[in-house]
Amino acid sequence: MKIQSIRGVKDILPEDIWKWQYIESVAHNIFSRFGFKEIRLPIFEDTRLFLRSIGEATDIVEKEMYTFNDRSGDSITLRPEGTASVVRAYIEHKMYNPPSTLKMFYVGPMFRYERPQAGRLRQFNQIGVEVMGSSSPIVDAEVMTMVIEFFKELGLTEVSLEINSLGSQECRPQYREILKAEIEKFLDQLCSNCTARYQRNPLRVLDCKVEQCSKIADKLPKLIDHLDKASADHFSEVRSLLDSAGIPYSVNTNLVRGLDYYNHTAFEITSVYLGAQNAICGGGRYDTLVEDLDGPSTPCFGFALGLERLVSLVPFHEKKHPKTTPDIFIVCLGKETKMLGFQIAHELRLKGFWVERDYETASMKSQMRKANKSQSRFTLILGENEIRSGNLKLKNMDTGEQKECLVQNLATEIT
Repeated sequence: MKIQSIRGVKDILPEDIWKWQYIESVAHNIFSRFGFKEIRLPIFEDTRLFLRSIGEATDIVEKEMYTFNDRSGDSITLRPEGTASVVRAYIEHKMYNPPSTLKMFYVGPMFRYERPQAGRLRQFNQIGVEVMGSSSPIVDAEVMTMVIEFFKELGLTEVSLEINSLGSQECRPQYREILKAEIEKFLDQLCSNCTARYQRNPLRVLDCKVEQCSKIADKLPKLIDHLDKASADHFSEVRSLLDSAGIPYSVNTNLVRGLDYYNHTAFEITSVYLGAQNAICGGGRYDTLVEDLDGPSTPCFGFALGLERLVSLVPFHEKKHPKTTPDIFIVCLGKETKMLGFQIAHELRLKGFWVERDYETASMKSQMRKANKSQSRFTLILGENEIRSGNLKLKNMDTGEQKECLVQNLATEIT
């Protein structure tokens, strides 16, 4: 039986990888302008990290984590998201000393057991950003303007920024009780997910994508109407900063993040081209997570975006495709020419040229067929006569012109 990839994972083939590399290069460029540096994180962590950070009442922990015991009997989980790992690294390596605002981003695979569908895989890739050490609303606005600039650089103009306030740890408990009491009036109309989790996590009812639940959510009390003064002032300043930067946005009072650690500003960026699951980026402020994981009190703000969805949206036809054909293909006729072909290829590669050749002892006709298929700009023909005379046959594959060329002049001729 032929072994195939596991359902819900995907190979990124050589003809497509340039798209991913292009997006990542734009991220490196834009994020570095805003002072962010890359961090690389382990793919698996102690399961307790995610139980404590994400929240046991979330879908991720209850249904989606890839968790197993290793040979020592320790419970290990493939990371389902990146923020918890960044926080763990921040605490473990005492990155809070000396106290300062730390800006980091990461790129890499995440793992969740979900029903595979367009743009949603069991192994998927994310770009994430975290700012650690500042509670300023300026951080919130700056990060959102940065990601909008990132999308603009990628050629994505049909995107929308939605924001909301999730309030503080002080005002949210009272609101949760009000919300639960209202939800109970509609229990017989809610989906099974919402009825099962509303006691533990009532805010998730607000952003349920089931149509009937969405209609009910519109009737429920809004957290933005139950903010304490500090939360209201924070959100007001975020809005003023976005206005001053000319960043269009809308306030979505049903917007909540799926993880327990968020507070104050939450945001999503959506695309009209993705249907019901239209978010391509989401994040917000999480001011208690570091402390919850036994680190010092550290206010934070961040986001994550899915690369699979982004690749499906970026208009690559308008981008300059990277070079995909060799500069020169070397045709070697006879065993005596193999060494010379190897030496020429080596020297040209050291000078920055893309060189291809046939590695078997094939006929000239066969090798020329491969040269044509490679779409190289030039073909170099090496035979016994060329070895004796030192004059190589160089063919321009675009014009068909063939001329003799000395080895030492080869690099100049194909530049």
